[in-house]
Amino acid sequence: MARLVVKGGDLIVRLSWWEKAAARRRNVHVPLSAVRQVAIESDWWRALRGVPGRGTFIPGVLSLGTRPHPCGKDFAAVHAPRPVVCVELRHPSPYSRLAVTGPDPQATARTLRTVAGI
Repeated sequence: MARLVVKGGDLIVRLSWWEKAAARRRNVHVPLSAVRQVAIESDWWRALRGVPGRGTFIPGVLSLGTRPHPCGKDFAAVHAPRPVVCVELRHPSPYSRLAVTGPDPQATARTLRTVAGI
């Protein structure tokens, strides 16, 4: 299962080997300074914006990969029916939002808010 990890000045979405294959990419790195908001979405499907792009989307099951929408693109590593940590980003990040289902969303969100100074 994907995890949000802070390493140095980066926020990393660390994907498992099979998630890398399904998303058709390696781990996602964004600058920690780009984090503007962290929230938890209890309804996994509400965390998903746009349409499935590069990666794998199985309706009602998972979304792994990019999701383009009119305001940019998001990266999702979301598994139903679990809560999702949504990280809203600003420039210079290549993504508008990271949506990640992890093992402990409350602790992850709390840690990210502290580290990002939110």
